[in-house]
Amino acid sequence: MSDDRLIFAMDVPNAVQGLQMAETLGDAVSFYKIGLGMLTSGGLALANELKQEMGKRIFLDMKLFDIGATVEKAVRGLAQFELDFLTVHGDPHVVDAAKQGAAGKDMKILAVTILTSLDRQDLDAALIKDGAMQDLVLERAVNAFAAGADGVIASPQEAALIRALPEAKGRLIVTPGVRPSGADLGDQKRVATPASAIADGADHIVVGRPIWQAKDPRAAALAILNEIKSA
Repeated sequence: MSDDRLIFAMDVPNAVQGLQMAETLGDAVSFYKIGLGMLTSGGLALANELKQEMGKRIFLDMKLFDIGATVEKAVRGLAQFELDFLTVHGDPHVVDAAKQGAAGKDMKILAVTILTSLDRQDLDAALIKDGAMQDLVLERAVNAFAAGADGVIASPQEAALIRALPEAKGRLIVTPGVRPSGADLGDQKRVATPASAIADGADHIVVGRPIWQAKDPRAAALAILNEIKSA
């Protein structure tokens, strides 16, 4: 029943509620994202239990950024959990160090291009160089691929442009900022529907609040799966 193109963002307060949500979703969801917000609330233990006890795929969304030696050491430690995806920031030195840390493991290193909660005004405030958002995302994607990234994190609005890059052949595109039609945008600014994100070249879409805030999370997940299949 499940389709691992849908990654459920487990943005719940703690590991206990995370397990309860996984039981509620059952076989409707096979791929879970556990992010930095859950790290101090049992997130790694939850990731391990979902992986080892329930047979789920796990995307650990840590968005690591530091000097190369520190990133390499951190990734080597995380790789021992045999997880599926790990995010780092898309700066080439970070990607390269992460790939070294993951050497010999199946864990894929995904590079963050530009967060889907940001727009050009936010980039200006952060002193990021001038240029259209899409151009900067493409440039960061190309640089990340050159550094060895297995894939990139980008908004669904940039998925088609990245998929068209020669450098993207055989690489993964994972898109947060996906909202079913009529859903609240929350803190996301560059969004698309599940069907359009898949049609534009995303391999996986990440959806959180529209599922876990729904009165019937399992039904909400199944509705998204149906929309994915229509792409």
